[in-house]
This record gives sequence, structure tokens and C-alpha cells, in this order.
Amino acid sequence: MFRPALAAALLIATPAAAQQLSADETARVDTIVADALKSSGVPSASVAIVRDGRIVFAKAYGDQGPGMKATSPAAKYQIASISKQFTAAAILLLEDEGKLGLDDKVSKWVPDITGADRISIRQLLSHTAGIQDYWPQDYDFAAMEKPVTPRQILDRWAKKPLDFEPGTAWQYSNTGYVVAGMIIEKASGMKLLDYLRKKIFKPLGIDAMDQDYAVGKGFPQGNHRFALGPVRAARPAAHGWLWAAGELAMSASDLAKWDIARIDRKILSPEDWATQETAIKLTNGSDTHYGLGVSLGNRAGDKTVAHGGEAVGFLSDNFVMPGKRFAVVALVNADFGGAQDAITGGITDLLYPVPQPAPVISEDLYRDQLARKLFDQLRAGTLDRSQLTEDASYYFTAQATGDYHASLAPLGDPASFTARGKPRLRGGFVNRNYDIVYADGRKLIAITYAEPGKEGKFEQFLVQPRD
Repeated sequence: MFRPALAAALLIATPAAAQQLSADETARVDTIVADALKSSGVPSASVAIVRDGRIVFAKAYGDQGPGMKATSPAAKYQIASISKQFTAAAILLLEDEGKLGLDDKVSKWVPDITGADRISIRQLLSHTAGIQDYWPQDYDFAAMEKPVTPRQILDRWAKKPLDFEPGTAWQYSNTGYVVAGMIIEKASGMKLLDYLRKKIFKPLGIDAMDQDYAVGKGFPQGNHRFALGPVRAARPAAHGWLWAAGELAMSASDLAKWDIARIDRKILSPEDWATQETAIKLTNGSDTHYGLGVSLGNRAGDKTVAHGGEAVGFLSDNFVMPGKRFAVVALVNADFGGAQDAITGGITDLLYPVPQPAPVISEDLYRDQLARKLFDQLRAGTLDRSQLTEDASYYFTAQATGDYHASLAPLGDPASFTARGKPRLRGGFVNRNYDIVYADGRKLIAITYAEPGKEGKFEQFLVQPRD
């Protein structure tokens, strides 16, 4: 059913748009994606990169399925829970219109769910409402074979006892977003997708659609896999199951246009963007690292705004560093393997590498290195007395240093210089001993004492024969 995973690859970025990635960077992006698809068995990926606030790369790889005439970066993949940030954005826009408030109680709009008089809209969007999630599984369950309405979801899951008191814990809840979607429709007087098209998609030139209809001819085929078995076509869930919690399908480039709006603070006001990107704190003061429909983090000092998505047969990842004016989108037509995260992570590391911190050297290792350095100085006759205490400097007379040099230099470099046993305290000093072995079998021992601490001076450094 499937052509080889990397048989078809197209670059549909104009030459001008692609110029900001060098030929080497483009080749390395290709390798990152190819490796992710090969190692995971995922059939295809669609990738978009934003650099300096504009799309500089858009490319599709692999086999998008029998519904596609050719592999295309214009193909619409189901982005699932990445849709949540659009639902949250709609709430923020409605607040600007004066039609609702983030801290309104849900009872004002949807009064017949558990805790409606205690849950705020802000808590719905930040997963702190306590409403039980209707889809925690990573597979489609039996009920998803039949269409569902938002009201049916709420009747089954949102009328159960709360999992916790609102604001006291964080727990991902698709159900909370279904409630938010119902509030949007009541406050706006429009269907959710119509409101998003009018306020967000049309102004940004985004061609998004209801993911329930992004199936069949002209759309990528979703896939799944059982353990390490063959990749198999996934049967989509019936209509209605993702809705306001994950209702959208779009191309990687269209999602990148939204990322650019985030970077440029367009469509939403700067204050609204800041609100969405502010981590919610629980009542005990702990940080959820989640805003309104987005996960928040830090990468080497740069703020990150990200979210993933999972639908039946699809996974997606969207990663933005607003301060760097950078974003990367990876959409794949499989609900296994993690290729999308490997792609966004690999591209981010390629274009914005994080400097590796200097290795932390333990005090014992550092002292061992100092001991070896002092031994080499004695061999060479170049003793650095700043490393010695007053008593040790007294011990190393001209005659002593001369004998050390004359007797050790002819032996050359030892084959090994290793710590013997563990450090121990004696007389206010730290005793460390070292076995010194030469290639011809000759063995020496260095018996050292030093002041405590990483920079402690040597009180003793005696080298003697060892049987």
C-alpha cells in the first residue's frame, strides 16, 4: 500500500524564500528528517522553518498516502491539540470585544456541568479546572466509532465529580476545551470555525479546515502501528471527537504563518499574546509551565512556546522561540514513533545550537590532575613552588629537586598514574596516594598530603619505589 518512506521528496519553497538556509543547512535538515523517518518507520513528514520572522523553508518528505497524487508541502495534516492555542486566542479576542472575561465563571455560559460556579474560563484554558479528560488514551476507543456532539461529551465527562478543586492542580483536559468552545459559540453567536476564519485565518492567509473532513482524496493518510509490526492505515475517528480541543487541519506553512503572527504580535494585541504566554500558577504557588493553550519553557535563556498534537494516525509539533524570531513545524502522518519531536529538536539544535557547558570536574579528579602535573614538574626539573606549602617548599631543597629530576627523567612518561584507594584525613591534611607504572614494569608510589579544598596546596609529595 505504501511506497518507500523516502521515495518522494519535494521542495516547494521559492528560491528567494529558501536563500536564508545555506546549502549545507538545507542538506543537514534533509538528513535530520530522513533519519527521523527511517528510525521510526513513519511514512511522511511536512516541515516548515521560520527564521528572522519569515518562512525560509517548506518541504514535504516521504509517502503521504494513496489520496495524494504527489508528496506536497501544501498538504493539510491534522494538527490536533496544537489547535488549542487557536481556541484560547478566540477567547482572548472575545474578551477584547467585551463579550466575556477570562475570569468569568463557567456557570455564566455552561451552567450544568460539575463545578461550573467555581471554574473560571482561564482555568479551562490552562488545564487547571479539574474537569476529567475524555480522551487520555493514545488510541481511539470504542465510542469514537460514532459521531459525537460537544453536548454529548459534556454530558458523559463534564458532569462527573471534579478530579481536583479548580486551581489546585494541573491535569491535561480535552474536555475543558470543549467547554471553552461552547462558550466561544455562545459569546460570539458564530460557529467556532467560522469565528476563527473571520478573526484569525483570513487575515493571516491561513487555509485551515475542520480536520474531520481532511480525509480521503487530496489529504495525507493517517497511520498507526502495533508494537514493531507493519505500518497500517488508521481509520479516522467519527466526526466531532476533537472539535475545540483539536479541530484543525492545515499545512506546515500555514501553521508557520500563525507562528509569525506570534513573533510579530499581530492579530492578538501584545497584551493578549503576553497573557497566553504567561505560565499559570496553582493556588500553592507552584508553576504549571503552561499558559493558555501553550507549553512554556526556556532554552539557554530564550523563552520557548510550544505544543504538540495527536489525532488518530497523526502527530505534530510546533516550537517557537519568539525572541529569536524562529519557529519550526513538523507534521507527520503516523501516531507512533516520535519523528515530529526528533525533527523539530534536530532542526532547532542545528540552527540555534546550545553551547555545551564545560564539564564539571569533581574535586577528587581535579586533585588527581594536580598531582600528575606536580609529578611531571619534578621529572622535568621545573617545580612550581606556588603549589607547595611553606613546609613542602622547605623539603624540596636544591639537592632534593635535583635528585628527583635526575632519577625520574630517564624513566620517561609512565604508562599510568592512578589514584590508590580513597582520600583520607590526617593531621588536618588530605592524604591521596598514586600508583605510577611504567611500560617496562617498574612501579612507583607517590604519597601526598594537601590542604583541604580544591585549591589546597601540597604539604607533601614523596615518590618512592613500590614492589
